[in-house]
Amino acid sequence: MSGRSTGYDAAQIEVLEGREAVRKRPGMYVGSTGERGLHQLVFDVVGRAVNQFLAGRCGSVDVTLMSDGGVRVADDGPGGAFTAAGDTDGPDLEALLTSFQAEAEPSGRRFAAVGLFGMGLVVANALSSRLTAEVRREGTRRVHEYARGVAVAPPTAVGPATGSGTAIVFWPDTEIFETTRCSFAVLAERFRQVAFLNPGLRISLTDERPAGAARAVLFQFPDGVRDFVAALAAETGAALHPDVIGFEREDPRMAGTMEVALLWNGSGEERIRGFANSLATPQGGTHVDGFRDGVAAAVTAYARERGLPAATDPDLCADRIGEGLTAVVSVKLDHPEFLGATHGLLSNPDVRVCVGEAVREHLSNWFEEQPERAAEVVDRIVRGVRQD
Repeated sequence: MSGRSTGYDAAQIEVLEGREAVRKRPGMYVGSTGERGLHQLVFDVVGRAVNQFLAGRCGSVDVTLMSDGGVRVADDGPGGAFTAAGDTDGPDLEALLTSFQAEAEPSGRRFAAVGLFGMGLVVANALSSRLTAEVRREGTRRVHEYARGVAVAPPTAVGPATGSGTAIVFWPDTEIFETTRCSFAVLAERFRQVAFLNPGLRISLTDERPAGAARAVLFQFPDGVRDFVAALAAETGAALHPDVIGFEREDPRMAGTMEVALLWNGSGEERIRGFANSLATPQGGTHVDGFRDGVAAAVTAYARERGLPAATDPDLCADRIGEGLTAVVSVKLDHPEFLGATHGLLSNPDVRVCVGEAVREHLSNWFEEQPERAAEVVDRIVRGVRQD
């Protein structure tokens, strides 16, 4: 390296913090300034409300795309606290809106990653031209208004209130985003998915933008991933068996829980979807690998017990048993680990063993309890391997 000075020293270093950092480099916090980043902004706000549900503080989340371009996300929880308004208990909503240091979300398996980045309310506040936090608690409705992340005034009591809850209303900043018009279809599909993965959660999406009547959808699935698999199977055609096979289990070895559901259908197509803490893992990972291991072990053991011709075929392995199989494998972990910044591949090593053992045990029991259906499924798999 030349001894000549480059002219670059500490004086050239620009340190940005908080809202300034977010507005200077928005793509680092929501992925892009296009439609994808706009949706991530919505997911971050919705994520806070969903995690209130997982913490047992609320039962429903209502999202509204307003006619003036705003987005309203409301829950029926106890109402966030404004410490500047004299509230002394509960999470400090002002801190969540203005500081990265605030504990924005619960941790571990009680955390649902609705969006990919999960940066919380502070990013939505910084990237919105306006944001209003509305809180109903103890008979009073309070409002706190912000402009591009800066409080306009202290929290203000604006009147009486019935019930309780928190609503975040925000208008994405046209100076930041290439478009501020959210896709109803994209949001609806993700909210439907989140409802499947969190049984009992009631989440609605209302669009007030159409010139005629507003359109709305409501999602709530008491049977969770079982309902998810039934819906996926319905998209591909008639199921080979009408009943979805499913179970839930907690395993301390992987510090988390698993929810698994599967169904064989007549389409011949394999559809296995994996999720970790409600975030899709399109590249799979140890939870999906464990599922495949468990299914292959159960099918192989059943075939060998009955002396089926291909029972000892080395090709009867995890990647050969998926024909016509539709499945959802959802794990919720205290400490999820991913490979890559996009979180598309789960890497927790203990998860593979735990999920594999649980799937093998549950599916083997189902084979014993449903011998006619088991024979049909296993015979079909074995024939498929022999014909390849």
